[in-house]
Amino acid sequence: MKVVLGGTFDPVHDGHRALFERAFELGDVTVGLTSDELAPKTRSVDRYVRPFDERKAGIESELESFADEYGRSFEIRELTEPTGIATEPGFDVLIVSPETKDGAKKVNEERRQKGLSSLDIEVVDHCYAEDGKVISSTRIVAGEIDEHGNVTPESNGRSSSYE
Repeated sequence: MKVVLGGTFDPVHDGHRALFERAFELGDVTVGLTSDELAPKTRSVDRYVRPFDERKAGIESELESFADEYGRSFEIRELTEPTGIATEPGFDVLIVSPETKDGAKKVNEERRQKGLSSLDIEVVDHCYAEDGKVISSTRIVAGEIDEHGNVTPESNGRSSSYE
């Protein structure tokens, strides 16, 4: 099977790893990584997002370990629009998180308009931090938690401005 998912992945955390793992369980994986122009537009909170090349390098090692574990291949492609590469032919499954489920419906609408079959949608549940709240990159950047959801009261997080 050909599996696709997309995101900004900055920083990578256990919730992202759950998405990656489910993708590799199902097949060979293509990850759409938001472009530098698209990344800020997909954020609900205005915060600094590392450049594309840094984010790409950051997820490559994560993806390599899952690919090795499951005997799969992967590629990373730049996303320049929200529905991105998932509207192209050649994919079978779209991996999403609960908050991006509506976007998956838009992807399938676009695919139908192009005469393509709908993708199977796999919703991977959130991962939760030790405080019971959802692990998110925004919380990590703010210094509330680390990438595994451990509460980090001594952390100042990462700069929230574009420097």
